[in-house]
Amino acid sequence: MSDGQEQPEVLSLVTTLPSQADAQRLAQALLSRRLAACVQVEPGLLSHYRWEGRECADAEARVTLKTLPQCLDALLAFLAEHHPYELPQLLWQRMASTPAYAAWVRGCVEVPAGEKAPGT
Repeated sequence: MSDGQEQPEVLSLVTTLPSQADAQRLAQALLSRRLAACVQVEPGLLSHYRWEGRECADAEARVTLKTLPQCLDALLAFLAEHHPYELPQLLWQRMASTPAYAAWVRGCVEVPAGEKAPGT
């Protein structure tokens, strides 16, 4: 931004789950705990991977969620406890966003105690 203000950021995290039902349950839990502002569930994914020396192919649902960067530690702790996979795919990135979208995300999530909320 040219006016010297910091560019608003959100955090986007992607994971996969073994079924649409698992993805829906996780989405609802993340929203109810206010760890995410938005959770997008994409069914119909077929993942090919190597696990414990075998080649595997399984149906999965992809979940992409939007939250604040300050929520990452709490989000990872929640997923460590509630994700059904032994070793879940957890990929995230900070993303620039419009000020209005970042404000909406801020209004939907609760920054964990001890973390600094953006703009404070």
